[in-house]
Amino acid sequence: MSHDDHPRYVALGDSQTEGLGDGDDIVGLRGWADRLAEHLAASTPGLRYANLAVRGQLAAQVRAGQLPAALALRPDIATVVAGVNDMLRPRFDADEVAAHLEAMFAALTAQGARVATVTFPDITRIIPVARPLSPRVTALNDRIRAAARRHGVAVADAALHPAVTDPRLWTTDRLHAAPLGHERIAAAIAYALDLPGSDDSWTRPLPPPDGRPSRWDVTTQEIRWATTFLGPWLGRRLRGRSSGDGRSAKRPHLLPVLPGQDLGDDRIGAPGTDGPHQF
Repeated sequence: MSHDDHPRYVALGDSQTEGLGDGDDIVGLRGWADRLAEHLAASTPGLRYANLAVRGQLAAQVRAGQLPAALALRPDIATVVAGVNDMLRPRFDADEVAAHLEAMFAALTAQGARVATVTFPDITRIIPVARPLSPRVTALNDRIRAAARRHGVAVADAALHPAVTDPRLWTTDRLHAAPLGHERIAAAIAYALDLPGSDDSWTRPLPPPDGRPSRWDVTTQEIRWATTFLGPWLGRRLRGRSSGDGRSAKRPHLLPVLPGQDLGDDRIGAPGTDGPHQF
């Protein structure tokens, strides 16, 4: 238990942990980490929660920029989810990325935190043109599982369950979970942590969709996706830019989480701030 007897949950990661796809930057982002904090709060009175995630960050950036702040907050529970942005870069070294993740696992568990992470689904089932990246996903997932075993980290093994690639769990950009997807990620991590009220329902398929799209509809959707999302994404990479440039954590402070509380907006700088102001 933390020094002030309030249990503490700290989330480290990139856009998925920040909550992209579940809300927006105007009304506020929710995301799976907020949902997990809400689940924790239901059975953990006095829970304090901080979310240090920043969209677009690579695993090395999460380690360098977020880990020191996380350690300073002395969490009882921590989640570390990063690596997708690395896999999407032209140069990718699974060993290097996994080493950054393992360093975070080691530092947090050594301090006494219960740590959880996830494996990544086969993105080629969501983005068919990403087929060349499939070996990268497999390689990183294998290393995540091995590192987690070495440090006693709980793993929500999403890669083993095809249900998580259902398009209805993903936004139209296909890179970020939709609200239902964030709900399932939170449920998966809660189950990995064996939290009260958790179960394996997150692994089960959704009901069959009504009807099947025509080949023309599928082709149209692929063209629209490439022009709306893939083109701008490639443009940012060619210019050496990231969606996280100039951004900071949405919830850098340890703030109370009350059962039934909506964490979707107006969280930074709220009363009861606990911990460093920046990372």
